[in-house]
This record gives sequence, structure tokens and C-alpha cells, in this order.
Amino acid sequence: MLIDSHVNLHAPQFDEDRDAVIARAREAGVGLMVEISDKLTSFEATHGIAMANPDIWCTVGVHPHEAKDAAELTAATLIELAQRPKVVGIGECGLDFHYDFSPREIQAAVFRQHVAAARETGLPLVIHTREADEVMGAILKEEHAAGPFKMLMHCYTSGAELAGIAAELGAWFSVSGIATFKAAEDVRAVIRDMPAERIIVETDCPYLAPIPHRGRRNEPAYISHVLDKLAEIRGWSAEEADQRTTEAFFGLFDRIPRPA
Repeated sequence: MLIDSHVNLHAPQFDEDRDAVIARAREAGVGLMVEISDKLTSFEATHGIAMANPDIWCTVGVHPHEAKDAAELTAATLIELAQRPKVVGIGECGLDFHYDFSPREIQAAVFRQHVAAARETGLPLVIHTREADEVMGAILKEEHAAGPFKMLMHCYTSGAELAGIAAELGAWFSVSGIATFKAAEDVRAVIRDMPAERIIVETDCPYLAPIPHRGRRNEPAYISHVLDKLAEIRGWSAEEADQRTTEAFFGLFDRIPRPA
């Protein structure tokens, strides 16, 4: 079953043809999608997409780029919004020290509120981490010691050391179109060592279109290219990659019922 675990269908890049994009995904065999929240001001749009489509679920959270505008965010707010129907995860949240669009201390404080919400609700935490391996690893170890929580290292492109820390703490990992890029051998090397039973796939559309669509707007319909590349990297058959990632997905997003 093709599943796209991370879509941004509320993004303005889809304003002209959102329904057609969703239709193309279904025609390509995509059976489920998770629509990701990046800020609370657009959460109504995110949640609305999930409510309008039986095969789309959603998360609630604030991306580290947007943390500066949510410095007063509390876990209680996230927990309250997570009670809505079809909300199945907390995030996307985390640390991005590449762009530093938000001050690093605010990113960390907002991220910790998401961790607390994930711990309280039992929903998986969707984590964005870029060029922040040391700080992210320290926060994850500290917060996990305070009480366990489920987590997904989304679109993982960070180092092997942080991957090892996250794996030891029970994290899932998602592979994106970056794995298909010619220059991404370092990313593929980390993918080879990810825990086989905790790998899922995503497009992160409209970003990171996989080869052969690189440079264009990404769509959920392209998820099969990511799955095929994962199979190649891990030495799995297409059927095994499909089966393994499907099982891993439902193990992580356990509030989503399996389709009959």
C-alpha cells in the first residue's frame, strides 16, 4: 500500500489545483496521506484538508522556522488541538540551525513544548532537524529520560551519530526524494543502517521532488520513486519495501485505522 507520510497540501503551491493533485495521488495508488502542520495560523486549513478527505489525516504543530512567532506556545494548546478528529501526530517541530529563521533558544523551547504534548497525548512527534545534531541529540536524550514518547525523524538527512541516538531511543525514520539525488550518498549511507522495522517514506511535497521529477513541484503521486529507491538502497524487493514501510507506518501512526 503506497502511503505518503508527509505532505504539505495546504501550501500555496497547490492553491490552483489541490483537488487534482489529490486525485492524481489516488490514481497512482496512494492509499493514505498525512497532511503536516507547520504553524498554528494555518492549522484550520491543514485540518480542513484532512476532514474533507477520507484518506488524509493530519498533525498539529509549529515548524522551527515559525517558532519565533509562537514563542509563547504551550503544550496545553497543542494537546487541546490534538483532540480534534483526524489529528494523529504532533509537529512538524524541531531545530533548524541552517537557516536560523528563529532564534535557536526559542526553537529549542518551542520544541520542548511539542515533546511534552507528544508525551501527554501518546501521539508521535514529527521532528525536523537540520545542522543541529549535537543539540538535538542532547534534547532527545534529556526529554526521553523524563518520560518516553514516540518520534519520527522526518526526511532524515543528518549525521550517523544523531541517527544512532534516535534509533536507540526507538525513533522511526522517514526517507524522502533526497535519497534519489546523485550527490546524496551520505544520506544513503545512513539509510542503510536505519532500523529496518522503523522506516517509512514521504514526499514532503511540494518540496524535494525525487528523480526523475527533480526541479519541479513535488506531489504525493511521486512517492513510488522514493519507495523504489529505498528498496534499492536496502536490497529489498519492491514488495518487501512496500510491506515493511506499511507495517512501520501503522506502528507509528497507530491512531489511523488500517483500510479494509
